[in-house]
Amino acid sequence: MICTMSAAAVAVWLGTVVCTVHAYDTKHSALHGRNVRVEQSVALKQRATVSRDVVTILSRSHADRNVYPSAGVLFVHVLEREYFKGEFPPYPKSGDPSNDPITFNTNLKGYPDRPGWLRYIQRTPHSDGVLYGSPTAEHIGKPTVIEITAYNRRTFETARHNLVINIKAAEEFPLPYQAEFYIKNMNVEEMLASEVLGDFLGAVKNVWQPERLNAINITSALDRGGRVPLPINNLKEGVYVMVGADVPFSSCLREVESPHNQLRCSQEMEPVISCDKKFRAQFHIDWCKISLVDINKVVPVYVTRPEPGTGILPEFGEYKPPSESLKSRDYFSDFLVTLAVPSAVALVLFFILGYTMCCRREGVEKRNMQTPDIQLVHHSSIQKSTKELRSMSKNREISWPLSTLPVFNPVSGEVVPPIHPDNYETTSMPLMQTQANLQNQITIPQQRPSGKWYS
Repeated sequence: MICTMSAAAVAVWLGTVVCTVHAYDTKHSALHGRNVRVEQSVALKQRATVSRDVVTILSRSHADRNVYPSAGVLFVHVLEREYFKGEFPPYPKSGDPSNDPITFNTNLKGYPDRPGWLRYIQRTPHSDGVLYGSPTAEHIGKPTVIEITAYNRRTFETARHNLVINIKAAEEFPLPYQAEFYIKNMNVEEMLASEVLGDFLGAVKNVWQPERLNAINITSALDRGGRVPLPINNLKEGVYVMVGADVPFSSCLREVESPHNQLRCSQEMEPVISCDKKFRAQFHIDWCKISLVDINKVVPVYVTRPEPGTGILPEFGEYKPPSESLKSRDYFSDFLVTLAVPSAVALVLFFILGYTMCCRREGVEKRNMQTPDIQLVHHSSIQKSTKELRSMSKNREISWPLSTLPVFNPVSGEVVPPIHPDNYETTSMPLMQTQANLQNQITIPQQRPSGKWYS
């Protein structure tokens, strides 16, 4: 019995229960079976008690999971919430369905982030997470260990798994003909679903007719500098899907490169593609953004990198810090240069300007002496003519302005002078009157010059 309890205790800490029962005596089998059932129930109760105490402190770690993707082929690994729900206590009690919010954190073991070729997305805490990317040839044969930590946002418990990615070489890597499509009505997590991706590859295969066709990479439009769509009309972020094949591009895909379609794309119009109807039922492709690459014709660019040095600075001798005692400095010369000299120059200019404006005035007499007589006579005749015209304009027979005439009050019949006292009521007084309607207009005598031309 002591051996059985110790085995159960060890099994509790390891997350498994091992119970082995041996019958030593056939005569006492019934009694021994009863004792075993009692011991098993006690062990299960102790396991439940210890589990409740331990799971809130420690995060559970399980055996590594190994996957074997190929270089140059799209790798997709789904982090299912249902798989991690068993790592946490039931909610709210045993037997009830659990819908706790669970988020994931993924990183390369020993590093804070993932490898450069691997991406991760999880839209909401109630959806599955997805690891995806396209391994490169330089990672072939090097196991990549990804630490996956699941967080229960209700109980703040964690569970940790390791994903070992063993990248192997593909049979034909890379495929010589690669095409990248931009799908406008999809998000990246929707496109990563196996059914949707299979439908898209099937449509591409019907158009391209290759012997081998692989999905190379999938990239969200946001990672390419795209803008987050507005939350209206079920708009999507868009996704770029790169596929590779072993045969040249079909004539339908080559239609994008025609001058007519290139002109339509430059005018922001949809090009005319004969095989678009094979995609339109499920995928809305922006044909202006399609990219066709034949890697056999791509000229490789070799970048020469400088050889790294030893990282040790060369010897410059012993460092000599400046002395603690500072020498005194005379700032009088700086004062003369910055303040005294500009002030003296400004003062001299002020005296020159004052002498020119105040002491060099010519006066009216000197001006008349220097002006020719004919010019003075001409100027005097202009002044006399101006004065005569002004005096004649005052004697014209015209009606005086309305503002100078008395105003008639239609209520009281009183003639009110133009200038009213402060306490006079003028609310009922008309604002403007015509001369024809003035009943009490006063005739102002006009001055008439004497002469035979006036009667």
